[in-house]
Amino acid sequence: MNKVLVLGAGLVARPLVRYLLEKADVQLKVASRTVSKAEKLIDNHPKGSAQQLDVQDHDALRKVIEEADVVISLLPWIHHLKVANLCIELNKHLVTTSYVKPEMKALDEEAKKRGLLFLNEIGVDPGIDHMAAMKIIHGVEERGGKIISFYSYCGGLPALENNNNPLGYKFSWSPVGVMLAALNDGQYLKDGQVVKVNSDQLFEHYWLLDVPGAGTFEAYVNRDALPYIDLYGIKDAKSMYRGTLRNVGHCESWNYFKKLGLLRQDVKYDFSETTVRQAVAGLIGSDGKDLVKDIAEFLNIPEYSVTIKKMEWLGLLSDEKLPLQTASVFDMFAHILQEKLVYEEGEIDLLVQHHEFVAEYPDGKKEKITSTMVDTGIPHGDTSMARTVSLPAAIATRLIVEGKIKLTGVHIPVIPEIYEPVLAELETMNIKLIERQQRL
Repeated sequence: MNKVLVLGAGLVARPLVRYLLEKADVQLKVASRTVSKAEKLIDNHPKGSAQQLDVQDHDALRKVIEEADVVISLLPWIHHLKVANLCIELNKHLVTTSYVKPEMKALDEEAKKRGLLFLNEIGVDPGIDHMAAMKIIHGVEERGGKIISFYSYCGGLPALENNNNPLGYKFSWSPVGVMLAALNDGQYLKDGQVVKVNSDQLFEHYWLLDVPGAGTFEAYVNRDALPYIDLYGIKDAKSMYRGTLRNVGHCESWNYFKKLGLLRQDVKYDFSETTVRQAVAGLIGSDGKDLVKDIAEFLNIPEYSVTIKKMEWLGLLSDEKLPLQTASVFDMFAHILQEKLVYEEGEIDLLVQHHEFVAEYPDGKKEKITSTMVDTGIPHGDTSMARTVSLPAAIATRLIVEGKIKLTGVHIPVIPEIYEPVLAELETMNIKLIERQQRL
């Protein structure tokens, strides 16, 4: 029986762990800094075990990897390279749901030499987006056509019935990743021209998008879309865009949050002495006596602006002292978001993924193809985010241990050998994409 090691027992781990315990012929170990989380996931299953592990402890990490055949890293991406190097040294396959960094890509040749597969980006975004895209791209190519335009969008949001806060957003995991992503630059290709979007313009450069069966959303650029032209093999594309979906009003408010300095990591306060209100006032040089007026003047917006209403609702104008000691304003904001924008017991999330292609055929005809996934979480069960991130990785891991994926090297799921069986099995779990075609 193959031994599979799962590193991390966070908010997306449960569907993966339960799938592998129930549907794969494996012995599964979950190693986590908080062993009680791992034990809860295993839930006394005879094929599972839990272990306490500090990933900073190199010897302990090496030992637990040495005992496995396949390693799944659900750790923050900053730890993946450390895990990958140990997998190279100890000849273990590796699966992650994270973006391939250049340092990971650099291990490709050594992984091939050792007959190892390092499968990354096998989650939802990245992951299902790649697989759904390649299914359509390869289908167009088989019909003799080529892709000349591709716009890809994805967003995780509260489901409509639980969209019950003024920010229209809730966190299904730590806010830090979302906050850091708000500092990214982006670029994409539109009608043959490269469009660069600097970090300070990220939330000013957005448009409204209607998604069939889901509603109207704001879309803003997600990192650098240009490498996907080569990754997807669509060299004839004149447009290539990857975007994040959020509810209407998100971009304007987050733009103002950034301008206020709420994402600054260099400004620190002792929060045992400083209130939230004082910290916010300090960011804009206000004495705090009429903070609403000062914020409005600083941002050049009306005092009745919805952004200020959102700040009031979050508690950013309150005299509360947070249990943070000395921390940055970024940490303060993350703490507040973590406390306020949460899913209550029984609430469900919404995962929307939407692709828009334009295909051109040798007879000169053009076709618009869309591929749309609208998935919601299970009340009192797994979130859609957890299911769509971790089940593709779980299915791929089962295929690896069964010898059904024979690739070696560093890969993402753009190859039929990976995406066809994974998408087919996801569909049996009602995680599926609806495709629509329209002649142009």
